[in-house]
Amino acid sequence: MARKAFLLRLDPELHDALQRWAEEELRSLNAQIEYLLRQAVQQRKRLAAQATPPPETLPPPGSPEA
Repeated sequence: MARKAFLLRLDPELHDALQRWAEEELRSLNAQIEYLLRQAVQQRKRLAAQATPPPETLPPPGSPEA
């Protein structure tokens, strides 16, 4: 599956918080943002229930979500 790139402007404080969160979960900042967006979309039932997220968006091993 091809990925689309786009520019995202963030408040520096939000960027720092997301970066720390990503590091805690052993993800890149990009993967963390994609993971959070995918969760939000799924919670609002905008994606098909059977859709499987790409491997880089899965929670790290041993996390409560795994």
